[in-house]
Amino acid sequence: MKNIKDILKERILVLDGAMGTMLQRHKFTEEDFRGERFKDWKHPLQGNNDLLSLTQPEAIADVHRQYFAAGADIVETNTFSGTTIAMADYFMEDLVYELNYESARIAKQVADEFTAKEPNKPRFVAGSIGPTNKTASMSPDVNDPGFRAVSFDELRIAYKQQVEALIEGGVDLLLVETIFDTLNAKAALFAIEEVKEERNIDIPIMVSGTITDASGRTLSGQTAEAFLISISHIPILSVGFNCALGAKQLVPHLEVLAAKTEFAISAHPNAGLPNAFGAYDETPEQMAAQIKEYVEKSLVNIVGGCCGTTPEHITAIANVVKNIKPRPVIVSR
Repeated sequence: MKNIKDILKERILVLDGAMGTMLQRHKFTEEDFRGERFKDWKHPLQGNNDLLSLTQPEAIADVHRQYFAAGADIVETNTFSGTTIAMADYFMEDLVYELNYESARIAKQVADEFTAKEPNKPRFVAGSIGPTNKTASMSPDVNDPGFRAVSFDELRIAYKQQVEALIEGGVDLLLVETIFDTLNAKAALFAIEEVKEERNIDIPIMVSGTITDASGRTLSGQTAEAFLISISHIPILSVGFNCALGAKQLVPHLEVLAAKTEFAISAHPNAGLPNAFGAYDETPEQMAAQIKEYVEKSLVNIVGGCCGTTPEHITAIANVVKNIKPRPVIVSR
């Protein structure tokens, strides 16, 4: 199979869209989340989307299929909350290895189906590594600014468990995404480097931060350039932004990255900003028109969708970037 690093030099790669948006279409009940295996679990499980890789695996495989069919080169595993830290909300810390391994296996199986049908367009699986629900840089208690709900070492250990399971499940690359606190991300990157060294392997890493509002900063206060500098000591495949903002609002921040780095640049924005009901209204055509600005300005190498995006959005985006030369990039070997 052709190396993703070589393909990046030839064309713009397309990432998938939202997993949660697609799963919401199923209107899964508490019983659906539990399945037979967890029917007697003492705590509510509805909303634990990662668990669906065990209780509704065909639904997860179907989402991956739809995104590949829509034109995606890369799909993300259903593991955004796949750490012991995030799974503690459901008292499911002991399931973390299995959740990540199975999610990776399901995605890889679907990717292999599509690669077999179209060997000239290999499909890849990115292990999704979310930010957890805790922050290492800031206190959750306004009355105690020095307090931290999690330590760097606790994050490192949790991320390491997730990374090992994703790699053993068969992912092709790792995506540290939706980074609102760069210290959390540095713990994830440290864990990845540990695993790479221990196993003597090299696996491409994508890093994607989140600009949380019009201030142009991450939640922990970094500008786009500061975020880039903070993670540039690690040999990564790409750096970029996802979530929080729509495609249009991301442009100035992508311009900063494009001017300052030789890494590949990724962007998977939301389908616009949420409306009063928390839903996303931007149509595939509207979003694709904005993504067109990315490619015309030569800002991106990898592009896809986050909250509110669907296979229809990904098809529209794939059509826009087809046959467009990618931003020149120096990919580390």
